[in-house]
Amino acid sequence: MNKQSAIKVQNLVKHFGKDDNLVRVIENASFEIQKGEVVALIAPSGAGKTTLLMMIGCVIEPTSGEIWLGKNKVYHDKWLAKDTRRIRREKIGFIFQAHYLVPFLNVLENITLLPQANKVSEKEAQKKAMELLKYFEIDDKAYNMSSQLSGGQNQRVAIARALANNPEIILADEPTAALDGERAVSVIKMLKKIAAEQNVAIITVTHDERILPYCDRIMKIENRGIVFHDVDDEGIL
Repeated sequence: MNKQSAIKVQNLVKHFGKDDNLVRVIENASFEIQKGEVVALIAPSGAGKTTLLMMIGCVIEPTSGEIWLGKNKVYHDKWLAKDTRRIRREKIGFIFQAHYLVPFLNVLENITLLPQANKVSEKEAQKKAMELLKYFEIDDKAYNMSSQLSGGQNQRVAIARALANNPEIILADEPTAALDGERAVSVIKMLKKIAAEQNVAIITVTHDERILPYCDRIMKIENRGIVFHDVDDEGIL
């Protein structure tokens, strides 16, 4: 099967502030990630990992450069789409260190929230949500509140929520940081399975060495640019 590009970035730049207060975070970053890949994004704290992730996710506007999501160029020195929220809703799933489930909604309602915002019928959204919960082996928790679930179960729900809009890309910011070793490995194995079975590109920001062997490539921010390492490289963190 031919590889298909999910994310392409060229000469991406991000600065904050100006004049004497100018902070250069990303300089001329260029890379491409294919559908079905799981890529770990690593760098020291403050090097711009989350900033890069949020630029790809159309949350933070770059200073300059180009971004393609799939076949669509979404940024070229300015946003090319009038509504970046629509891009996020339709193309991208987000997973964070904290699950950020809505505490007054049950598990099923949390997962169906985004599809229904995208005008998917309640019946169809619930059917998709139950399929995801069954996939993650927590369908018996559909009507539970997040406070009744373990940390690992809540993170599974958060991943299911990220998949509810059938995204082409999943952006995960430290998704295993709050989990113990066994649960952390379980989550990254789950993401790898999703990438392979659903042809989704996944970038995960991480400091967690335990998950690196399960990633296809390792992307590191060095000197404000992007360098790729093989998974079996040593001493890269």
